[in-house]
Amino acid sequence: MINNKVLSIILGGGQGSRLYPLTEERSKPAVPIAGKYRLVDIPISNCINSGIKRMYVLTQFNSASLNRHIKNTYHFSFFSSAFVDVLAAEQTIKSDKWFQGTADAVRQSMHHFLRHDYEYALILSGDQLYQMDYTEMVNAHIEAKADISVGTYPVNAKDGTAFGILKTDDNNQITSFIEKPSADVIVDWKSDVSDEMKQQGREYLGSTGIYIFNKDLLVELMNDESTVDFGKEIIPQNIDKHKVISYPFEGYWTDIGNIDSFFEANLGLTDEIPEFNLYDLDNRVYTNARILPTSKVSGTNLNKAVIAEGCLIHAATIEKSVIGIRSRIGKESTVINTYMMGSDYYESLEDIENQNIEILMGIGERCFIKNAIIDKNCRIGDDVRINGGKHLEDTETDTYVIKDGIVVLKKGAVLTSGTVI
Repeated sequence: MINNKVLSIILGGGQGSRLYPLTEERSKPAVPIAGKYRLVDIPISNCINSGIKRMYVLTQFNSASLNRHIKNTYHFSFFSSAFVDVLAAEQTIKSDKWFQGTADAVRQSMHHFLRHDYEYALILSGDQLYQMDYTEMVNAHIEAKADISVGTYPVNAKDGTAFGILKTDDNNQITSFIEKPSADVIVDWKSDVSDEMKQQGREYLGSTGIYIFNKDLLVELMNDESTVDFGKEIIPQNIDKHKVISYPFEGYWTDIGNIDSFFEANLGLTDEIPEFNLYDLDNRVYTNARILPTSKVSGTNLNKAVIAEGCLIHAATIEKSVIGIRSRIGKESTVINTYMMGSDYYESLEDIENQNIEILMGIGERCFIKNAIIDKNCRIGDDVRINGGKHLEDTETDTYVIKDGIVVLKKGAVLTSGTVI
């Protein structure tokens, strides 16, 4: 089995400032998606589905909830060599610094990787939404006798300015690479892509940040401490020195780098045939196996709604929204274009009946919520109105942030009855 020769390294990203406030109390890979999963479940599930079962997740900011999630979720047989381990930035005799970039994170953690027997390092990002069989990429890497493989994805000119863009020869070998070209420069970087991609105007090959390195070469490259990033330095510097090939991927792939892309990716799951298929039995997405009751819905008009387990819903209308685990929505409330992450626990009936809780967790009665992300454990009183949209200016308060017209309630935020945003 070729996959026994692969070690997977999942990069948790930096501080995740573009996903703030969702990353205020958690690392980027621990951000909840699709009502019941976390971002890190995507690359881990892709690895498991590909038969790759030795994984490290590298992170350095707010790693407690990520540690807890992985510890509670990924249990393998005692007799198996499979594992998922979190490596947070640590001070050692050789280094007392934070990770300075993607390559520096791998360099500082290399002593952990060298304890294992492997031939290929599969380096992944912890904040992308896609389904890929990495076995096919590993086989392509071996057949091409490549030293480095780069997963690539066709993008249009507008999106391409945020990517590393590359060109290849007839054998998929990368001949040139430019990091985040400007709009006037990118026009000269078109590649030969499929007719379907051409029709969509996606004629530029963008790097997805998915890499395969031969182990010996990776160890050698990591000895050069002047390089700190794969996309900006390692890949461009080695195109002429080593055989670097492109592995083109044309399935659904999105980089969840900011609030807008995160919002669109989650609401996209409500489409009748979503581009990201959670119902594919051959590509299951794994997560913490919670023992939750079924959801209960009373008197609610549902249209394009995704509802996770354990919810208590009495709303009037839920439309094009994702409702996360243990969510509670009160009578006569309307929820449109919203991702509600849900709650980490239920409040006891005793506390509710004794009125020890002024505002219950979840959404109260007669509320109107539109174009919003509601983080975990929020308390929204009765008659609250949140009407997100481009008419709102970017702002931040103690309880919410507005970015690109999307109202993001911070984790544990409390909105008193009658609040209007």
